Amino acid sequence: MEISTLATYHCLAFVWYFFVAYSITHVETEERPSEVFLYGGQWKYLTVLNLVLQAVFYGVSFLADVLRLIKKLRCAKCIISSRDLLFSVLAFPVSTFVCISFWTLYTYNRELVYPKSLDGVIPLWLNHAMHTAVLPFALLEILALPHRYPAKKKGLILLGFVAFLYISWVLWIYSVTGEWVYPLFALFSPSGLAAFFAGSLAVIISFYNFGEFLNRMIWGQSKFSS
Repeated sequence: MEISTLATYHCLAFVWYFFVAYSITHVETEERPSEVFLYGGQWKYLTVLNLVLQAVFYGVSFLADVLRLIKKLRCAKCIISSRDLLFSVLAFPVSTFVCISFWTLYTYNRELVYPKSLDGVIPLWLNHAMHTAVLPFALLEILALPHRYPAKKKGLILLGFVAFLYISWVLWIYSVTGEWVYPLFALFSPSGLAAFFAGSLAVIISFYNFGEFLNRMIWGQSKFSS
């Protein structure tokens, strides 16, 4: 794909994610159900954090494209490294996890992750923007250009560290409020919850590996962006 086309695509994707993140963080306060948006606001939900992550990623990608267009290759090389690290370790596995885990649980019992009371607060388009569109965007990014993946050990350590930070945030909120971020967590005993978190980490690691596999299958052994 031509650099100018990539720049346009990454700019539009950045604007889209910024708009979606802005929309969900400005839901009218008086319309919010009492059990939602307590301590931590929207920032306790992985879905919302993922929107910010995607906006940052596409912003960095657009910057890399612009630097390449104006021939600032030395600066572009550093930004491209950051872009590829963001995508491989976080942007692809997290967006894939958000989409698949949300719709799996929603299909099983929506009250565990997305109470029906939210239907009158969050428009249908915004729900799909947060939980559905993130996966096609991630797949399109892999098709658009190759990404350099870090050494497997480094990548998994970084992913595990970010997962640990989020789990710590979830547990901290529970310790302060006595309420779980997702009603699903209340169904588990402490050991069951630990197993659930461990299983979720295993799933997101599998998505990391899947992204690396797709990148290699589509672009071959050369993982450096052109």
